[in-house]
Amino acid sequence: MKWRQKYTRILVISDLLSLVLLSITVLVGGLALEATNVVFAAVSVVVWGSFLALVRTRAQQYIGVGAKEYKRVIDSSAMAMGTMALAALVLDLGGVREQILVIFPVGTFLLLAGRWLWRRWLWAKSETGYALSQVVVVGQSKDVGYVVRQLEKNAGPAYKICALVLDDDSETTRFEDSVPTLWGMDHLEHAVQMVGADSVIVAGALRGGTDALKDLSWRLEKTRTNVIVVSSLTNVAGPRISMRPVDGLPLMHVEVPSFAGGHHVVKRFIDIVLSSIALLFLAPLFLVIALLVRKDGGPAVFSQERVGRDGRTFKMYKFRSMIVNAEAELEKLKELNEGNGLLFKMKNDPRITKVGSFLRKYSLDELPQIYNVLRGDMSLVGPRPPLPSEVACYEGHTGRRLFIKPGLTGLWQINGRSDLDWEESVRLDLYYVENWSLTGDIMIMWRTFKVMVQPSGAY
Repeated sequence: MKWRQKYTRILVISDLLSLVLLSITVLVGGLALEATNVVFAAVSVVVWGSFLALVRTRAQQYIGVGAKEYKRVIDSSAMAMGTMALAALVLDLGGVREQILVIFPVGTFLLLAGRWLWRRWLWAKSETGYALSQVVVVGQSKDVGYVVRQLEKNAGPAYKICALVLDDDSETTRFEDSVPTLWGMDHLEHAVQMVGADSVIVAGALRGGTDALKDLSWRLEKTRTNVIVVSSLTNVAGPRISMRPVDGLPLMHVEVPSFAGGHHVVKRFIDIVLSSIALLFLAPLFLVIALLVRKDGGPAVFSQERVGRDGRTFKMYKFRSMIVNAEAELEKLKELNEGNGLLFKMKNDPRITKVGSFLRKYSLDELPQIYNVLRGDMSLVGPRPPLPSEVACYEGHTGRRLFIKPGLTGLWQINGRSDLDWEESVRLDLYYVENWSLTGDIMIMWRTFKVMVQPSGAY
């Protein structure tokens, strides 16, 4: 708890220092030292800082991981800018127009950069055991195992698993020896006190049903421990969930996912702008790669039929990374498949050329797909573009991956690519389809650059 409070204070100080120093720089640099400008700058900092607090940009559930922290910083900045612009209009402060146009956009960037830098520091500290919440995970063995795996892969500094309490009769299930494991819900309070936990994560349905969950929350009141319940709606993210109590009955409303509309128009606009810029600036790199690939003989660009939105097929382009007759050689290698489910993958595939191996490692072979993005076949961010043979074998709800355009990058690329098993790959794609947002897309694109520099699972 003290560690989380300390980190929150760091964010408060960092945010205010960024805004104050920026305001001073703009005032002095622009020689706008009139009383009106100075007072306006001071009030802007106070109003901006207030909105950062009111929008809860430093709330425990948002800091450290995920896109919501950044989104709330942007929202609070927009509110502050709107408030001060309205005040300047009402009070007829024409001399502060330049301040508004400089301070708020630059300040928003500084706030986001500061939060990102502090998050990097927090992730580094997590390697030595620090975390914002010390948690005990409770539930039945299968549910606890899944939650533990997901938290260890993705939670970073947000949660540190300190103990497990299994709602099982037998003690046959074994987890890591480094984490104390207790059997039976009677040991819950003891586990919390033993490790000094400040939160308890309920991994799934308890054997006692809803009464057991209510009893658990009442028992933990004395320990001042937060209760976090893992939703059974695993593919539904927070923005689509809202609570509406009716006469003491808490009702969870889940909004219908949207696969069309204004935000998809904005997404397409961003795709067109960024893909056009990328093709223009990357043209010299395209030329160099094409010449290197051509040295091995054969064409520089390889096209393959893929399935896009609503099941429509299109030609997807890549720099050729294999020998010319790679498709013909595939039958001889199928028994050596190391891929996930329906995909053929082989770490030491003999069909891959020397240049191709380098291109694949750093995902440079994917660059021609930027042209697919410009054409509208793909998006910059989305589910992985599947082969027709994959789609033919889809079962259950897997076909929901085709409800939006496939992406040049996506959750699958920044979470392990070929190292993912089939079920996890499908889960990530479906999660994106159901819950994508523009803020989330920006974070995925940023993390993609990091993965390209430090590749993992690319072969």
